[in-house]
Amino acid sequence: MQRPPFTALAAVYDAIMADVEYDHWADFILTYARDGGLAPRRALDLACGTGGMTRQLQAAGLAVVGVDGSAEMLNVARERLPWVRFEQGDLRTFDLGETFDLVTCVFDSLNNLLTPADLGAALRRAAAHTAPGGLLACDLNTRLGVRELWEGDAIEGLARSEAGEEVHYHWSHHYDAEEELGVVQAFCRVMDAEGGVQEFVETHRERGYDPAEVEPLLREAGFARWEIVEYPDYAAPHAGTPRIWVFAWQGEA
Repeated sequence: MQRPPFTALAAVYDAIMADVEYDHWADFILTYARDGGLAPRRALDLACGTGGMTRQLQAAGLAVVGVDGSAEMLNVARERLPWVRFEQGDLRTFDLGETFDLVTCVFDSLNNLLTPADLGAALRRAAAHTAPGGLLACDLNTRLGVRELWEGDAIEGLARSEAGEEVHYHWSHHYDAEEELGVVQAFCRVMDAEGGVQEFVETHRERGYDPAEVEPLLREAGFARWEIVEYPDYAAPHAGTPRIWVFAWQGEA
């Protein structure tokens, strides 16, 4: 019943996350890029999961490569987008040997890196794959955002997968103050058309990062300049901001 993160969940992830605004996030990123004078042609979507953001970037006319650490999530992505290249890799160590105009990493994926050293390693790999004059766009939950993830510390609901399965989910959250980590117990019960039932639990851990912690890591990664903002109005973050967006520019050649 207990499964590693992003394994069993892959099969029902899109059903549960059907309302995630990948289209709005893609527009938010591409608007920022174009306002900054960048007309990206090639994009790298890090922690791409089942391809939600990948699909939006491709729909906007970009040639996209996706990278994720979960083989199960990538299997779903390849089924959804068979014409897209997907690679399995660890955000801290992957090396494709090429660079991209735009690099993205969304939906608090970087919060799954539980130490500043790991986040710094991922930002260095992102920088190494960002072309001269290119842009990294990513979001992170702040420390506040991880402490107060959901009102009532739980979400639950019923969703239906593309295969017609009923997916009952109950996800509970608590904050481990000693470890400074948010912990989510993601319980799912999946019932197929014949009445067969599968249940599983995945435990997900996140660390929050505030702007003051992210900025030195961006500097050490080698980005030339950056801006940290709120969604959707690009406003400056404040003490009550639960999630930040980072736009970091690579220097010109």
